[in-house]
Amino acid sequence: MLPLIRTEIVEKKRWVTSEDFLTGIAVSQSIPGSIAINTAVFVGNKVAGIPGALSAAFGAILPSFTAIVLVAVFFLRFRELTVVQNFMRGATPAIVALLAAAVLDVGKSALKGFTVIIITAALFLLLIYFHLHPVFALLISAALGLLLGRRR
Repeated sequence: MLPLIRTEIVEKKRWVTSEDFLTGIAVSQSIPGSIAINTAVFVGNKVAGIPGALSAAFGAILPSFTAIVLVAVFFLRFRELTVVQNFMRGATPAIVALLAAAVLDVGKSALKGFTVIIITAALFLLLIYFHLHPVFALLISAALGLLLGRRR
């Protein structure tokens, strides 16, 4: 959902800047809950205060909730059918592609400068190969941001 949210609020509506959107993502990742909902609430609050945050929360939650309930009812009823099983197998690559597209879209805005790219690559390796807990990756990145920000 993040690329869709970003396209709509940064590029089309111009409610927030790209930098504000990235800040919203960072804040959204550091608090419990869905990143899409947290980001929507952040933007809603930035645009229209508390009423905007509440509207954004309901706008982000209700369509997904409704779709999940409908899919769950359908899936539980028809999951044994071969066509449903084949559909689920076929949808897996599309899900991976959508996630990769989201990473690349956000990465284009966030990865500015050689130092940031090196930190991102190092944290990626720590997360994937050394199973670093994501909270520690965020803490390391925040500490490096504070440290490197003071040097400028």
